[in-house]
Amino acid sequence: MQRLIDTQLSRKRRRAFSLIELLVAVSIMLILAGAVAVNLMHEPGKARQARAKSDLAAFKTALQLYLDDNGVLPSQRQGLRALVERPTTPPVPPRWRAGGYLDRATLPRDPWNNDYLYLVPGRAREPFEILCYGANGQQGGEGADADLSSSAL
Repeated sequence: MQRLIDTQLSRKRRRAFSLIELLVAVSIMLILAGAVAVNLMHEPGKARQARAKSDLAAFKTALQLYLDDNGVLPSQRQGLRALVERPTTPPVPPRWRAGGYLDRATLPRDPWNNDYLYLVPGRAREPFEILCYGANGQQGGEGADADLSSSAL
């Protein structure tokens, strides 16, 4: 009987982690998390550009769906707001989707808190173009200030 109890206790000890093992595992995770955080902190400009490109792709898809549903794009005057609110000025869309064309109820701003620019027609012989002027909010620039366009996606 004593042997059975000893065997059960030794099995439980083998299955459980010791305090030292837990401390080593947590320390390793903290070191890895610190290394990742340091790398991400040095690249905020790239992260913002990636988010802007993601927004531009979402706008492009939403505008294509709007065109498929209604046969026309929102006018320059209606702008991107037509993707979240049904336009009341001509051309009024005949089959505007309830809930809009974006996955949010408000129109997003770029990562630098500026409005996206909507052009109909686009500059590169495209039916439309959405622009983000980068960190400086002005046309032109390099690096974080570089312009981003839906026609480049």
